[in-house]
Amino acid sequence: MNWDDTTDTSAEDRLVGPAEERLVGPVADREDQAVEAALRPKDLGEFIGQEKVREQLDLVLRAARARGATADHVLLSGAPGLGKTTLSMIIAAEMGAPIRITSGPAIQHAGDLAAILSSLQEGEVLFLDEIHRMSRPAEEMLYMAMEDFRVDVIVGKGPGATAIPLELPPFTLVGATTRAGLLPPPLRDRFGFTGHMEFYEPTELERVVHRSASLLDVEIESAGAAEIAGRSRGTPRIANRLLRRVRDYAQVKADGFITREIAAAALAVYEVDARGLDRLDRAVLEALLKLFGGGPVGLSTLAVAVGEERETVEEVAEPFLVREGLLARTPRGRVATPAAWAHLGLTAPRTSAGGTGQQDLFGA
Repeated sequence: MNWDDTTDTSAEDRLVGPAEERLVGPVADREDQAVEAALRPKDLGEFIGQEKVREQLDLVLRAARARGATADHVLLSGAPGLGKTTLSMIIAAEMGAPIRITSGPAIQHAGDLAAILSSLQEGEVLFLDEIHRMSRPAEEMLYMAMEDFRVDVIVGKGPGATAIPLELPPFTLVGATTRAGLLPPPLRDRFGFTGHMEFYEPTELERVVHRSASLLDVEIESAGAAEIAGRSRGTPRIANRLLRRVRDYAQVKADGFITREIAAAALAVYEVDARGLDRLDRAVLEALLKLFGGGPVGLSTLAVAVGEERETVEEVAEPFLVREGLLARTPRGRVATPAAWAHLGLTAPRTSAGGTGQQDLFGA
């Protein structure tokens, strides 16, 4: 549905071990990329969710078409799997232009960017994923290309080096980033439109699941779609991945029709609970609650207790737990919230007189 098919180079993608193959991970694997290409919406009317971004982007594209000009440069920010690549393809389709896809990590030298820019056609859309990871020399070249549609190619070295100006045809740059704060202000200011992709509401994900089920020729009832949507972490890519796993379960264990009971049973097999937590998430919470009384506890200590690397806990498990209000990061360490105790069906211990939230080990 609305998700990215390019290989995301986020922190989760760079980690090794069990975390890299999580069913609820937002990074697209090869299977995701193969399926998503067939499920992508082709225009803004088909795109589900992101109402504000869609409405604003529609005005930008309509105005550009009315003027007979290329669209303004577009910056899309947000977590992986929310639809940045899909929107870039829709922008190209709405403008009737071809699209070229690359990524920031692939552009390590200014010459790499110059080669791409010099081969663009007039009106073409250049999609640059993870734009914040582009090299500094290429980034500085991009400033002039975006503003003046011109780049200076340096020929030679040292005192004899010569800058040859190269005129570029008007084009539209669509930049995507999972970390907008890492973009330097001069680059960010050159985008005519900036859209932030929000996490999806369960009702929106239900529509995503229903649409994908129809395209995949899967029969599903509304309650079954709601069950999958509620465990999808607000991310369409995860919703579609869970749908495929539930479909497999329904074909093997049932008659192929997905009900709420079938969806719940299938996701229980894959260890995805009612709030979308998987084995790693629950291991972090259980260690925090059962071994350390809810905290506070240091990150390194928590990682050792879970049997994972520190980076895995911090960059893979914690963001969702914090967003769900199950865990808090404090100067003293990680602390479980009352919601975490309730979710695991445990009773929170009494706190010390100082009210720090740490378990009172010596009180009566």
